[in-house]
Amino acid sequence: MPSPRTLTHALPRRSARRAVLVLPAAALALLLTACSSGTAPGSGPSGGGDASPSGGTTATATATTYPLTLDDCGFEVTFDAAPERVVTIKSSTTEMLLALGLGDRIVASAFADGPVPDSLADAAADVPAVAEPLSDQVPGAEAVLETEPDLVYAGWESNLTADGAGDRETLAQLGVATYVSPAACKAPEYMPDPLTFDDVFAEITEVGTIFDAQDAAADLVAEQRATLDGVARDERGLTALWYSSGDDIPYVGAGIGAPQMIMDAVGLENVAGDVHDTWTAFAWEEAIAADPDVLVLVDAAWNTAAAKIERLESNPATAELTAVREGRYLTIPFPATEAGVRNVDAVVDLAAQLEALDL
Repeated sequence: MPSPRTLTHALPRRSARRAVLVLPAAALALLLTACSSGTAPGSGPSGGGDASPSGGTTATATATTYPLTLDDCGFEVTFDAAPERVVTIKSSTTEMLLALGLGDRIVASAFADGPVPDSLADAAADVPAVAEPLSDQVPGAEAVLETEPDLVYAGWESNLTADGAGDRETLAQLGVATYVSPAACKAPEYMPDPLTFDDVFAEITEVGTIFDAQDAAADLVAEQRATLDGVARDERGLTALWYSSGDDIPYVGAGIGAPQMIMDAVGLENVAGDVHDTWTAFAWEEAIAADPDVLVLVDAAWNTAAAKIERLESNPATAELTAVREGRYLTIPFPATEAGVRNVDAVVDLAAQLEALDL
């Protein structure tokens, strides 16, 4: 993923191998003092609503039966009840709960990739934990536990480590469930290949099941499917480079992640689409040789689209790219580049920008 980031859902769920956990002294101390409000993974049978291969449940619009056990990126997690106190890490997870009307469950948010979209601004304003994040990076385990969560919902597996918000086994021992966005699973048997909108909608459905909010999830999926179906793909056969970050060597969207999914929906051919990865380093020489018709520029606070344009136009080599000479730039905010509830709106936005270009 773009700096300093990496993306990757669950293919058909496989049985998780349970690890024997030996807690260090520090973790044991936390175990004795922390407030335990959940269950360790695998404690109890799967509830009505077992995870289906698509990441949703076998029944829809029916109340979740707890305990509910899911295989999440190869880690077995059990929910004894709908989570009430949630720490969200990364914009994608915070926005998922806001979009499902579950903002009141968020007791802390962290590592936001940018402001929430206008469509969720009012919902976010009503949640103090979103208005004032716990941290602008991955919070430490001690800070997380101080919020007394029953769930940590993370955008990346790497958020849940001993050096980050806490590793999943230890948090489970402390009574804190963990859930990682399935689109970010890194193991080959769980990583979506390629990521599709069905994977994105499956996460919405699964989160709805976890929180016993199936109706809200079904409504959101139906709304997003209808919006996506209403987008007219560009049929001109235009090529594009998705430029996320990097100076000497650009980091670009490759062939199986969210950038590819979004470009496919818009009707753009990805010049780095033959790279079997979510993101990849892509030499400027390759970009110049491909000479894409348009450039999709990721706009992030730490690496703005404006800065990218200045870099492209001031470099004699890249200044000769057709897209640079003609000013054929499409922009997308960083939070919309990660699998989640903003992807469909990103398609709508890019399609409108593409239509407005003078080609």
